[in-house]
This record gives sequence, C-alpha cells and structure tokens, in this order.
Amino acid sequence: MTQPLRFSGVMPANVLPFTSDLAIDEPAYRRHLRWLADTRGVTGIVANGHASEVSSLTREERKRSLAIALDEVGGACPIIAGVYSDGTQEAVDLARDARDAGAAGVLVFPPTLFMWGAQLKPDMVRQHFSEIAARADLPIVVFEYPPASGIGYAPETLARLAEIPQVVAVKDWSNEIVAFEANLRALRATGRPVAMLSAFTMSLMATFLLGADGAISGMGSVTADLQAELFEACGKGDLDGARRINDRLAPLVSVFYAPPFVDMHNRMKEALVLLGRIPAAHVRPPLTPVSTMEREAIRRALALAGF
Repeated sequence: MTQPLRFSGVMPANVLPFTSDLAIDEPAYRRHLRWLADTRGVTGIVANGHASEVSSLTREERKRSLAIALDEVGGACPIIAGVYSDGTQEAVDLARDARDAGAAGVLVFPPTLFMWGAQLKPDMVRQHFSEIAARADLPIVVFEYPPASGIGYAPETLARLAEIPQVVAVKDWSNEIVAFEANLRALRATGRPVAMLSAFTMSLMATFLLGADGAISGMGSVTADLQAELFEACGKGDLDGARRINDRLAPLVSVFYAPPFVDMHNRMKEALVLLGRIPAAHVRPPLTPVSTMEREAIRRALALAGF
C-alpha cells in the first residue's frame, strides 16, 4: 500500500438529490458536488454517507453515486466513500468497490449489531476493521458514534484501531464534548498520524479549538463555506472571528438538528432548495418530507444566518 493520505480540513458529506420517482437526479447531484468542490477550504467530499440516505441505496446505486462524484469532482478533491453494512464480508465488498472505482478512502460505519455488546468486545471491532484493511487495502476513516447509541467505541478501542496501518482518520460523532476530548487524547497518545475529524456539528467550534484536524459533516452540504471559515479562524486563534461565524451557524444548527433528529438531512435538502442549489427535496421512505411550518422555520434560519 502507498503512503496513506492525511485527511484534514472541511470535508462535507453530500446530500443526494432524487427525482420525483426517487431515482438519483444526476444533473442536480453534479451541480451540488461542483458547488462543494469549488468552495474555498473544502479538502474532500464524502459520498454515500448518512446525508445521502445511504441506507436506502442498493449496492449498484452506491457504485453509481460514487462514480458520478469521482467523474464530476474527483480531479478537484479526494472522494471518500461510505461503507454502510452490518456484515464484515459485505463491508469488504463495498470497500473493494470504492477502491476499484478510485476513491481516496472509505468511511466505515459501525455495524448495528455492535449495539448488543461490542463495547465489551473490542477484539470483535478490531477484527472487523482488520478484515477490511487487509482485503480492500485503502485508507480507512473510522466512524465513531455517540456513546449513548451503544455502538460508539471506547477511547482505548479507537487507540487500538489506530494501530492498523490503513486507518488514517476518525470521524468523531460522539456528540458529547467530554467523550470527544477523551477520544482525541487517546488518538494523539498513539503517536500515529491519525486525523481527528469532527462530526460534532452542534458544537463544531469547541471541537476545532480542542484540536480537531477538520470536519466531516452533512451540514457541510449547506454551509461548507462557513464551516471552512470557522476552521480557519480557530486555527489562526482568531476567537472573535470564530465566534462571529459560529453565531451565524447557530440558527441553522438549531433548526436542522431539532427533534426528531431523523429529519436532519431532509431539512438540509429543503434548505438547498430554498437556496436554489437543488430543484427538489424528495426523500426516500421511510423518511418523510418536512412540513410547511418547518420549511418556513428553515427559511427564517437561512435569513438569520445571512444567506
């Protein structure tokens, strides 16, 4: 394997526009990808993540979605492919699909069965990632979930995963700042060049100031420019500037991540429609469209954020 990439900076997870019959809307998808890639400070894009409704995509659709991203913007920035699977063999197959297509790496989701006690069996977690690393052999980003979900990895487990040569980054969605800092310290203590990429979008500034190397965020589909400015301001120690940007992001954070949390990416699609970046906010069942009242709340939040 060649020297792995060191991921850093703001890496949005793209939403995936659909037509009214719920097929991939390729022209709209390409325009969305181009906006992301052309945004100053964007250092990569994650395809086939939560924001793209990956759980609804067939294996062929995931391959097609990735192929479109690589064709449209692969020459401008690295494309990381989500590997969303409950089985190790399927995860290996999906990672090989991504490798063969030319993806710069994979973002490996935790299998949902891990909620039944994998926190007590770190060897099972390490085996899952070791199999993917050995049999697909491309850079891996470990997706860390909130501890409350039951499938978040302990800091000690993350440190063990960091020993795998192909593991180059952790996407930390612990959503709890104490857990985030513990994970960050555990990774740094390994001495390996494993990047800490924040997915803590509800408190992004705090994670940047703690020392995150960047971010992977579905909300970046809407606000990649502001997230990149925030990362830059925090890196320069410009706290006043960072607070101003953070204050602009706050209304959108509030409306996107309001209960029920499951609607976060539906709301982001509505925001992109209101901004004129995609033509429609169709979502695949079991997701449902947002209400008229919510749409107006998103419109107000966009105005408060200065869009």
